[in-house]
Amino acid sequence: MEAKVFQEHLEKDLIPFWNRMRDDKNGGFYGYADPDGRPDEKSVKGVILNSRILWFYSSAYQLLHKPILLKMADHAYRFLTDFCIDSQYGGVYWSVNYDGTICDDTKHTYNQAFAIYALSAYYQASRKKEALHFAYGLYRTIEEKCRDKNGYLEAFKRDFTPASNEKLSENGVLAERTMNTLLHVLEAYSELYKADTFYEVGDSIRSILRIFESKIYDPEKQICDVFFDIDYRSLIDLESFGHDIETSWLIDRSCKVLEDKAYQKEMQPMINGLAESAYCNAFDRVQNALNNEREGECVDRQKIWCVHAESVVGFYNAYQKNPLKTEYLHTAEKIWGFIQNNVIDQSSGEWIESIPAGNGPIPKQALAHSWKCPYHNGRMCIEMIKRLSSAS
Repeated sequence: MEAKVFQEHLEKDLIPFWNRMRDDKNGGFYGYADPDGRPDEKSVKGVILNSRILWFYSSAYQLLHKPILLKMADHAYRFLTDFCIDSQYGGVYWSVNYDGTICDDTKHTYNQAFAIYALSAYYQASRKKEALHFAYGLYRTIEEKCRDKNGYLEAFKRDFTPASNEKLSENGVLAERTMNTLLHVLEAYSELYKADTFYEVGDSIRSILRIFESKIYDPEKQICDVFFDIDYRSLIDLESFGHDIETSWLIDRSCKVLEDKAYQKEMQPMINGLAESAYCNAFDRVQNALNNEREGECVDRQKIWCVHAESVVGFYNAYQKNPLKTEYLHTAEKIWGFIQNNVIDQSSGEWIESIPAGNGPIPKQALAHSWKCPYHNGRMCIEMIKRLSSAS
C-alpha cells in the first residue's frame, strides 16, 4: 500500500463525486444520489449526512491545503449552522427538507455527536471561533440533556424529553443504550479535545473509556456488545465485526489525543483484543474481505462498504502497534485490494454500499443517502495517507 494511491482515490474520485452533490440553490448537499450518481434535488437532507460532509471537507483541507476544500467546508458549515441547529431548544435536528425546513425534529445523541465532530474539524481548518462556540454548545447539550449518572442515553423529542430509540436499534431489539452512540460521542469529544484541549472534555473522554472497558467490552469473547438496556445488560448475542475493528483504532486514537500514558496502557488489552478477534472471527479468507456480523450462530457474509473502510485503518493501526504481527498488515492490504476490485464504482468513483456474499450480482444501490456519505471511505483515505506518509 502506498500513500499516493489513497491520495489519488481521494482527489480523483471521492472529492469530485461529493463536489457534484453540492446544492447551490438551497444550501448544503443533496441528500440522495441514485445508482448512477444523479442527485435528487428534492431529497431530505439528513443532518448526519451534512455533518459528516462538513467533517470530510474540513479534514481533507487540513491534509491537502487546497483552498477549494475549505470553500466546500464553508458551504457545509453555513447550512449546518443556519438550518440544522435548533435555536429554541438547542441541539441539532435529525433531518431537514431540501429547502432547510424541519423534516424530523428528533434529537438523538448520536446526531449531536457528529455535529460536534464536524464543527471541531471545521474550527481546526478555518480557525473560526464561532464554530468552536457551536461545538461547545452541543457538548453542553449532550452532557446536560442526553445522559444520566451511568452514561449516555439515545433518543429524545425536540424538547429533549425521552423518546423511543428506533433510529439506532436493529436486529429486533429496542435499546436504551448502544455501543454505536457511545463510540461516536467518544470520537466527537476526542476531536473537540484535539481542537482545544479543554480539561472538562478530557474528563468526559476518560469517563467514556471507562464505560467501554467496564460495560461494553467482553474480555472473554474480545468483542463489544452492541445493544443494552438501561443497566447495561446486553440484549442480544451480536458481534458487529465492523464496529469492533473501528472501535479498536478509535479508542487508541482517543488515548493518543489525551496524551495519557496511563490510560493508553490500561486500554491496550481492549484495543489489541478487538483487533485480534476481528482478524480471527470476521475475515473471509476466500474473498479477502470482512463479513458483516454474527448473530447467534448465524454469520452475515454481506460485504458492507463502511466495514471495509474501517478494516483497512483498523488492521493497519493494529500492525503499527504490533509490528511483528505482519498478518494485520497483510489483511489491510488484502481488504484494500477487495475494495479496489469490487467496492469502488468505476463510473462515479463512489463506493457500492453492499456486495452480496460470494460476489454475486450487485443490485442497483443508491450511491448517497442519509447514512451513505464520505465519512468512512474519506476518512480511510485521510488516515492512510497520513500513516503511510509518516512510515516512508
